[in-house]
Amino acid sequence: MTMGLGTAARAALIAATALALAACSESMGGVNASSKVAEVEAGPKAQESNAGNIDSLTEVIQRNPRDPVAYNTRGVVYAKLGRYSNAVDDFSHAIELDPHFSGAYTNRALAYRQQKQDDLAMQDFSQAIAANPNAAAAYLGRGNLERAHDNYDAALADLNQAIRLNPEGAQAYHARGLIYQRQGNQALAITDFNNAIDRDPFAGAPYMARGQSFLSTGQWQKAVDDFDAALNVDDHNSDAWAGLGTAYEKLGNRAKAAEAYRSAASLNPGNAEARAGLARVGAG
Repeated sequence: MTMGLGTAARAALIAATALALAACSESMGGVNASSKVAEVEAGPKAQESNAGNIDSLTEVIQRNPRDPVAYNTRGVVYAKLGRYSNAVDDFSHAIELDPHFSGAYTNRALAYRQQKQDDLAMQDFSQAIAANPNAAAAYLGRGNLERAHDNYDAALADLNQAIRLNPEGAQAYHARGLIYQRQGNQALAITDFNNAIDRDPFAGAPYMARGQSFLSTGQWQKAVDDFDAALNVDDHNSDAWAGLGTAYEKLGNRAKAAEAYRSAASLNPGNAEARAGLARVGAG
């Protein structure tokens, strides 16, 4: 595929291909919802690096205009820059060149989700699965989309399949745990969050979600530990600070609860849990 490419262009293609689109991760139970196609790297160095990749990949495409992988790869970089329309265009080109390119359908579906075009995303996830019934990422993406629309039975079926196909992936366990949490089955939720954390101990969202389940089951100290872990990943998470405040309040430590609630409120003055907590502990 890359025969005849210059060294710089070949290196850019290999480096950019290593970029992975992440399936949407949406938190429940008081956690701010978010969904991402790829981590949008807004820092000037990251922007400059990705812009350089775009230039190099464009050169690759000019030399190999019939290569669907090159378009798919550039689409991933566009997504990392938050340029989702450009990403969709490149994924569409890849699909035109290879109508059975499951990964391009999955990537385009994730970009459509960023554009709030869920119907188109659902079609593409399903097309990705039709093209490759073993596409774990497509099952994960479709399961998350179904979960976002409260279609829990279908979401569980897809997430179960994602786990069967990729048992070492953390995201499907996390997503399935969020469904169990919403359904009130905290024991199963905690088990899935445990599995997610075992597989990716550096992601904050599963700690946050498990902390919420620990609050729901009266395991206050475990909740403190998990909210602390979530804050170690992102200390600007207002909801994690509010959850930490609730856990400390339940433990009877009003001083630490007030401190945590203040941190939550300073990060997000509209955080209702933080405001209510400050009023309860007499620090409002």
